[in-house]
Amino acid sequence: MRADRVWRVARIAGALAFVAAVIGAAAIYLGVYDVAADVPHTRPVLWLLGVARDRSIAVRARDVRVPADLLDTARILAGAGLYDDMCSSCHLAPGMERTEISRGLYPPAPELDRRRDLTPAQSFWIIKHGMKMTGMAAWGRTHSDTLIWDMVAFLQRLPALSPDQYRSLVKSAPANHDMMMRGQAAR
Repeated sequence: MRADRVWRVARIAGALAFVAAVIGAAAIYLGVYDVAADVPHTRPVLWLLGVARDRSIAVRARDVRVPADLLDTARILAGAGLYDDMCSSCHLAPGMERTEISRGLYPPAPELDRRRDLTPAQSFWIIKHGMKMTGMAAWGRTHSDTLIWDMVAFLQRLPALSPDQYRSLVKSAPANHDMMMRGQAAR
């Protein structure tokens, strides 16, 4: 009698799972959920995506080896130039007004001149691999790990910089992004 009850519960659970999958598939096919960047996610979807993002980054960044020279001035200066060229239009910089790009992104790009709770390994992983459906590029496809670590080194300093300090670091950065890409920047 007990085994019969277990089978009945299993069949009911299976049927409910099948119905839920069919309803979910129909909702996706019918375009019920609005993916427009000017319409915010619902709270449950936002929560679920946030947990998935945070856990994915934490798990994948565990094995990233952080170089010991993240405080190196040349590394920070190179990172400042890269950040200003590649990142500031979305993530902004100290004293910078929001740009057209930053206002149009959803989810909004984090303003990296504010305190962030990411480890250097997590920052490296995000910059290298990007983030699906956020506008965050996978810079590892076009930039070496050395250049990505330069950006991470700079990001470690960014929240403490005033607008004048930021501009000073950018002015002192290697002169040419293309030269950095070819590995010809003075280090």
